[in-house]
Parts: sequence; structure tokens; C-alpha cells
Amino acid sequence: MLSAGDVWFGYDERTPVLRGISLDVQPSDVIAILGPNGSGKTTLLRVLAGTRHPQRGSVTLEGTPLSRFSRAALARRLAVVPQETQLAFDYSVAEVAMMGRYPHLGAFEIEGPSDFAVIDEMLAATGTQHLKDRPFATLSGGEKQRVVIASALAQVGTGVLLLDEPTASLDLRYQLEIAGLLRALHAERQLAIVISTHDLALAGTLCDRIALIRDGAVAAIGAPDEVLTPAHIRDVYGVDADVVRHAGQRLVVSTGRAGPRA
Repeated sequence: MLSAGDVWFGYDERTPVLRGISLDVQPSDVIAILGPNGSGKTTLLRVLAGTRHPQRGSVTLEGTPLSRFSRAALARRLAVVPQETQLAFDYSVAEVAMMGRYPHLGAFEIEGPSDFAVIDEMLAATGTQHLKDRPFATLSGGEKQRVVIASALAQVGTGVLLLDEPTASLDLRYQLEIAGLLRALHAERQLAIVISTHDLALAGTLCDRIALIRDGAVAAIGAPDEVLTPAHIRDVYGVDADVVRHAGQRLVVSTGRAGPRA
């Protein structure tokens, strides 16, 4: 479905941020891009979204390079949920959700009954329909994230959802709610989900596959049990850790800072 092949990218010609990364995303996938600060996670997400173009390698959607899609056509298949959403005007929840329908409208076309029906469906799917008339700015962090996810769903339907640190600024309650929502949306809609995150527990519990990134390259990729190992964590993060299972979740417990990598 969405595929990155031997992707190299840098913000200048001398310093590559991504170094030969390959990653395939299928409709059945929930994938985490995991790694320390500066490893290239957010940059990789931007390249997958088509907002940055690889200097070497390629990114394709169903076999077609992203560069061959119009912006509207690509937006109907890929949606990005940023870590935080700041709006210049005092939009209502319904208006924010409706922004997801813009790629589906022609020039000078206004929203119709079918667009409002999609918005109602996606607000209901994310548990935010009761907030429909509220100003977006008055919502809690978790409520805002749910509304932005509703807008993304209205945009892509059953395409690919790319999320950048979706739980980073949320307290524990909302972290659990967003993780549960993403799990339910994937199960109900067969929505492909790619998450860039620092949260090892979220990646290990929610995702089917993990791409562990270090210095712009893939250090390990595979199922959580294959990737979240003490050896990989020591190699990528420079800490000794135990990985334990508790109440259906994988927990990474640091046992101290590791020595220098060989």
C-alpha cells in the first residue's frame, strides 16, 4: 500500500537525516516508528506523508510515486495528525472536523449533505459528537486529539493515518483513551496506522510492527517481541532495561545507563 524504498533525506546536502530506510505499510498494519530524539522519526513520517521528498530512493502509494499524485488526490488517501493543533481562529468542533472534507470538494464547491453525514459519522466514531457545537479551543488535550482524528478520518476514510506523537502531551487517562480509540478504529475500519512516538509502552502494546530507528537508519524492524528486547534497547537508547508483560501490556523498565556502544 504505502512503501518507502531505500530512502535518503537531509535538510542540507551534507548531513543526511534518513539513511537508506525501507518500510512497507499494509492496510492491516499498525506500525510504530520508534527511536530517541534526533533519530529521524518525524522526518520519516513527513517523507511518508509526501511533505518532504527523498533525495534518493522512493515512496510509493499502491505502486505509484507520491510525486505523481495531486495534492488533493494524495490528501484523500493519507492524513497526518500532528502532535498539537493550533488554530488561528475560533473554530467549532464541527468546523475543525469539516476541514477533513476539503480535499473532496471541487473549486468553489461548498459542503453538501453527504459531507455533513461523514462528519457526523466520524465524530460519533471518535466519541466527540456531543462536542460538535463547542469551540475547539475550549476542549481538553485529549478531546482535541479525538476531534483532529475525526477530521483525519473524514479526509481519508479507509486510507492511511500518520500520527506524530499522538499521546505526548496528554495525561495518563487520555493516553489510554487515545490508544484504545486507535485500536478500535483499526479493528473496525481496517485503517492503516503509522505512529511516530517516544513511548515504548504504546508502541509495544498498540502496534503489530515496530521500526526502531537510530541515527536515521533502521536498527530493527519486526513484531514487538522481536524489536523490544534488552539488546536492542541498549544498542539504540544506551540504557540497560528489562521488558516485562503486565496486564496485556509490554513495559520497559530501565535498570541503569549502559556503557559505551562497541
